[in-house]
Amino acid sequence: MVLEDIVASKVTLYAIPVFFAAIAIEMVLVRIFGTRVEMDGRDDAVSIFLGLASTVTNGASAFLTVAMLFWAAQYQLVAIPLTVASVVACFLLDDLRYYLHHRIAHRCRWPWAMHVTHHSSTHFNLAVALRQGWTKHFSGTTFLKIPLVLIGFDPLVVIFCGALNAIYQFFLHTQTIDKLPAWFEAVFNTPSHHRVHHGKNPQYLDRNYAGTLIIWDKMFGTFAAEDPNDLPEFGLVKDIETLNPLKIIFHEYWNVVKDFFTPGLTLMQRVLYVVAPPGWSHDGSRLTSVAIKQAADVVDETLSPQQA
Repeated sequence: MVLEDIVASKVTLYAIPVFFAAIAIEMVLVRIFGTRVEMDGRDDAVSIFLGLASTVTNGASAFLTVAMLFWAAQYQLVAIPLTVASVVACFLLDDLRYYLHHRIAHRCRWPWAMHVTHHSSTHFNLAVALRQGWTKHFSGTTFLKIPLVLIGFDPLVVIFCGALNAIYQFFLHTQTIDKLPAWFEAVFNTPSHHRVHHGKNPQYLDRNYAGTLIIWDKMFGTFAAEDPNDLPEFGLVKDIETLNPLKIIFHEYWNVVKDFFTPGLTLMQRVLYVVAPPGWSHDGSRLTSVAIKQAADVVDETLSPQQA
């Protein structure tokens, strides 16, 4: 679709050289200054391949989301004029939309099957930022963009703001930056905050879902600061230990299929294997992130007293 090419694909296309330049600079800094980053050439190569391939696979299916947004535009309450103020307002609301999408992607297994790719590396550097799933337009969370269109924002502006948010998040995936100024850390998502999000330590699970602004996590009780005495360990609570790109992309979808067709389950149990939190099982043989935190005596402020 021409409009998608103009808005999202072009923005991403122009950003790709910047991404690769930043990855190269990070590698040089690691070699010169010996930061705590662990570089793994094979893992980085897989991440870069997955990222480049995702621009093709997600680009090929982008028409699903774009068509949905333009369909929704005919039901707009008003048409908000294109101004600097309206773009800023759209970006802020879209950032909240991203927070909701990201939180759902960690708490519902179907979108998690797409998002797990991004968390599958046991390393954390700018190359890992490119490690993206290939099925984002099938995750279901793209429907969260519809309210932005219904209240009056042009679909092109919504797509543009989403692309800008993604570009900002690329630069969060680094250990070469420790802490930014306190005022920036208080308002914006930073490498320190995002390292927490990628941590598999019990106290870091389900934390810091922010895209650009960390204020959403602070408002909704999902914020955690990076503890210098207990730094994040990266990866999944059960690492998949493979560099096979196809296994990385599709392993959780295959697990969903196997669980769904397990003999002897009720219809509700089959549905829950698709939509319940990752780690849910009908017989309690697996652990969700909530159970992992409870076992480690980590208090989760986002739970009600009944859930806790």
